[in-house]
Amino acid sequence: MRIGRVLTPMLLAALLALSACGGGSSGGVDGGTELSDLSKADTTTPSCPFTAKQVSDIIGQPMTDEGSCLFGDGKGVASLTVTTASELAGGATFDYQKEQAGKTYAKVVDLDQGDRGYLAVKDIQAEAVVVSSKGSYTLIMSSFSFDEAKYDSMLRKLLGVVFG
Repeated sequence: MRIGRVLTPMLLAALLALSACGGGSSGGVDGGTELSDLSKADTTTPSCPFTAKQVSDIIGQPMTDEGSCLFGDGKGVASLTVTTASELAGGATFDYQKEQAGKTYAKVVDLDQGDRGYLAVKDIQAEAVVVSSKGSYTLIMSSFSFDEAKYDSMLRKLLGVVFG
């Protein structure tokens, strides 16, 4: 069976789901992403790129592995959540995620890691999303006692581990 025959229905289903969730004309696979480009994307989902020790060393405070690439401070307050997906899945939702980040965060900037990426920060949370041939990564840091500049710096250091 050809991969294109399998991926095309999956892409259409993803597009329909996004439009049903309010993706609108500028969400989903829009903004210059062609379906033919996505059909060439890798469908492999990468594993978690971090250990609790790595996260603790980078962030500068003890973090525990709470499973499924979720790291917490052990007090139920601060957390780092890392979600991985295939290049295909990340590419299909990237524009929508970035649009939503623009509505939620004080600052959204493009990143130079991967094929496409952005970093978004506000006073109590930050998010980085990168789509690459290695897979797609969404990192969300929440409730650390950081200012926006430190959130930005920490996410860039974490992405440096992934994309070295």
